[in-house]
Amino acid sequence: MKRRFRDRTEAGQFLATKLTAYAGRPDVLVLALPRGGVPVAFEVAKALDAPLDVFLVRKLGVPGHEELAMGAIASGGVRVLNQEVVEMLHISQGVIAAVADEEQRELERRERAYRGDWPAPSVRGRTIILVDDGLATGSSMRAAAAALRQRQPARLVVAVPTAAPETCNEFKTEVDEIVCAITPDPFYAVGLWYEDFSQTTDQEVRDLLERAAREWASHPQDVEAQSR
Repeated sequence: MKRRFRDRTEAGQFLATKLTAYAGRPDVLVLALPRGGVPVAFEVAKALDAPLDVFLVRKLGVPGHEELAMGAIASGGVRVLNQEVVEMLHISQGVIAAVADEEQRELERRERAYRGDWPAPSVRGRTIILVDDGLATGSSMRAAAAALRQRQPARLVVAVPTAAPETCNEFKTEVDEIVCAITPDPFYAVGLWYEDFSQTTDQEVRDLLERAAREWASHPQDVEAQSR
């Protein structure tokens, strides 16, 4: 098994080696889950010669234990709940709604911060590679996948550098393809498999999206596929 990744950039470069079947295809669009998924997805998009954009999703943390996900919301009004957590902790619908409202405001803020006035990219009929920096419970990725399904992509691929083995296996029935570059067991947490797992900033996200847009703008043969 591969050692820990140095950082998200190296993780993205390694993940890209598992996705070479999608290189150079005009129907491919790489979507990153901000913020940590963006540096990973930037390297994937660069290696595959594909456009890059973001897809917003927010974890719904249990009040007082915010790192524990009771679900997630995504662009398009999709909400996915972890029923096991909700039932185990007897979380009321009112609490869920309050947390979801707060996270919806943050999701909308990030939409404006990252994309500005640029419209969301077209997903219908395209091959979407949805990237994050790792999968633990997978609740955020499930929300993103459910939201994207509503937009009718031709194929939906979830790709991450590292994942809990059981979560990776669960996704085999939820998307067209799941690519987990490494699946350490025991897994514990995504951050354990990075030497540098420092938080990605909003500015870093904007900078990477702008760099990707500039590089993609040099692809005149695919003007309609430009996402930014």
